[in-house]
Amino acid sequence: MKRFNIFTILLLALIWSGCSVSKDLSLPNVAPGLFRNSIPKDSSSIGDLPLKSFINDLTVQNLIDTALIKNYDMQIALKNIDAAEVLFKQSKLGYLPELKLQVAASSSRPSDNSLNGLSLNQFTGSTHIEDYNANLGVFWEADIWGKIRNQKAGALASFLQTEEARKAVQTRLVANVAQGYYNLLMLDAQLEIAKKNLKLSDSTLRIINLQFEAGQVTSLAIQQAEAQQLNAAQLIPRLEQNVTLQENALNILIGTLPKAINRNNRLDKMSIPQDLNAGFPSALLSRRPDIKSAELALNVANAKVGVAKASLYPSLVITANGGVNSFKASNWFSVPASLFGIVSGGVTQPIFQRGQLKSNLELAKIDREKTVIQFRQSVLNAVGEVSDELTKVEKLKMQYSIAEKRAQTLQQASKNASLLFKSGMANYLEVITAQGNLLQSELELTAIKTEQLNAVVGLYRSLGGGWN
Repeated sequence: MKRFNIFTILLLALIWSGCSVSKDLSLPNVAPGLFRNSIPKDSSSIGDLPLKSFINDLTVQNLIDTALIKNYDMQIALKNIDAAEVLFKQSKLGYLPELKLQVAASSSRPSDNSLNGLSLNQFTGSTHIEDYNANLGVFWEADIWGKIRNQKAGALASFLQTEEARKAVQTRLVANVAQGYYNLLMLDAQLEIAKKNLKLSDSTLRIINLQFEAGQVTSLAIQQAEAQQLNAAQLIPRLEQNVTLQENALNILIGTLPKAINRNNRLDKMSIPQDLNAGFPSALLSRRPDIKSAELALNVANAKVGVAKASLYPSLVITANGGVNSFKASNWFSVPASLFGIVSGGVTQPIFQRGQLKSNLELAKIDREKTVIQFRQSVLNAVGEVSDELTKVEKLKMQYSIAEKRAQTLQQASKNASLLFKSGMANYLEVITAQGNLLQSELELTAIKTEQLNAVVGLYRSLGGGWN
């Protein structure tokens, strides 16, 4: 009858183990239908493109490859994945019973004047008693209310969160490396412009000096021409300094010591992609690592609510012990005489802890509601970032077109001013003004071109591209 009761308890435990006391909270539908100022051609998006299909510059690809291996933030993200994997593997063992091996030997001598001492001497003729025990114990808690299942689900979601965190680090790292390289090309172009303008200023200054010696201009003309020439000269060491600082920053980003970075491309040779389809916002939910991480955080929160609620209900524990036991060492492993076995089952219902357990459940529910809010916020931020980058791409294209026309006009104006000055039909102020305007317009044109490249990379990152 006892054996029947034990098997009955085990059978009921297996049946009840599929029960659940907590209902998961689902994700809210918060993604808009379209991005602002965007009419997608279809559901395709540049965020779906593999990294090396989107960024085809070999130098940038090599820098990114180095960063993915040596960048310290990336290495930490990978270690976090390893740690989460260990915890997840541990959680999968929750369904298995605990197994413990115990080997013990003891010897006790009661007082001769005690009841135990008198009884021992009377029945065994000995003044001490020995006990030798070797047993294997099994402890198993039935997952009646889904507590262990929720713990496993929470550990899985936490593990997947670390993978999404790695992807988020990678997308940010890819964008930062590409943008740092484009900034370096911009500084190279600006340095070239400054050196060209310095030569032009030197030529103008020589002509003005000749005119001064001929009595055609005053010393004021020389002073203003020298000031213009010094302004162009001062720009060169400043840009050289910025080049070195940008190289150092880029080296640190990719995890290498500061050194010169070889680059085989020029800013004016870099092309801006024309077909930048963003797709639909709903695709962000499955592509952006931060949104996926927020979604997994809700899974973790649901699991914690399930664990907290299951703690309010009775727990069924099955224990079993078996081994060999003897009062003499010589008979310790005498089988089957020394064999023994015990099987027991118990139901535990928390009573005085219910106040604390209910508080834990309410806190878990509040944390879950906070997680839903954080998910909404992550979607809102993602849609806002995409909209920002789309606006930048569109408006920078217009700015570049205007700035390019302005630079071409000023280039022609500077040439005309120099020719007219040499023929005596323009004064030195017109030449200096034309050269100064040309310098600023060409510097501004390189800055806008770099902003365009950075905006394209920013759009790629904000759409969830860069981790595949």
